Amino acid sequence: MPAEFTYRGKTVNQEEIAFIRELIACNPGLSRRRLSAKLCAEWNWVQANGHPRDMVCRGFMLELHRAGLIELPARRFVPLNPLGQRVKPEPELNLIWEKSRECAFSELGPIEIGQVRRTPEEKLFNRLMQAHHYLGYTQPVGEHLKYVYYAQGQPVALMAWSSSPRHLGARDRFIGWSAEKRRAKIHLLAYNTRFLILPWIHVPHLASHLLARTARIISVDWENLYHHPIHLLETFIDPERFKGTCYRAANWILVGMTTGRGKDDQTNRANRSLKELLVYPLCRDFQKKLCA
Repeated sequence: MPAEFTYRGKTVNQEEIAFIRELIACNPGLSRRRLSAKLCAEWNWVQANGHPRDMVCRGFMLELHRAGLIELPARRFVPLNPLGQRVKPEPELNLIWEKSRECAFSELGPIEIGQVRRTPEEKLFNRLMQAHHYLGYTQPVGEHLKYVYYAQGQPVALMAWSSSPRHLGARDRFIGWSAEKRRAKIHLLAYNTRFLILPWIHVPHLASHLLARTARIISVDWENLYHHPIHLLETFIDPERFKGTCYRAANWILVGMTTGRGKDDQTNRANRSLKELLVYPLCRDFQKKLCA
């Protein structure tokens, strides 16, 4: 038996594995789901917002089972995958402005920012993104925020942020992360997954302005929802499609290129286009906070 077992940054020793075996033996009637919830309670294994890390715990116990270190009860049922069953949102067909809106930035008027995650306006975000972004709408997994930007009472742009990818060599070298620090601090980064200026809006400097405005509020919004701040933003730019001008105008930093292998690569060979990786620190001492 190995002296230690590690899963997604959680390391347990033989004594802790023995504790899990005893927990299973003392609760023979509990399902795998109930056992993982009980283990979270016993170990106070919780997220930053206080919710149990139940999904991670279930995966952790399953890997222990597959390694022959514990014996889980037989699976009682296979739950449906909510993402696999999810119906794509209906596209928003009604044009908000009947005519193309083309004007100087100063003529657009005040811009209001709405964080719409877990609000009634989230459905509007989903429909507009599905209709007008070239990648369509995809439901983010894990922590995420969605913004709708309004001018003269009408939507002009959308932006989505989610949890950052686990492994990005250029980013990790820029921060100065060890593998251990990355596992411990990865939740303090946010990844810009979608940015859409609605196609009938043609206003110079709008995109860089929205990036700068969002950078000033996203950490507070994230902490309000998930109970921890954000210290660094990141995004990918496909140079075959875009120049990333608005990010550069908003002082984002190019730190390198992706490898083109994807997060679940097993071949060590590129199988997709290489993308530029840009980051934006939200505080001067971001490296100290991410490496402490």
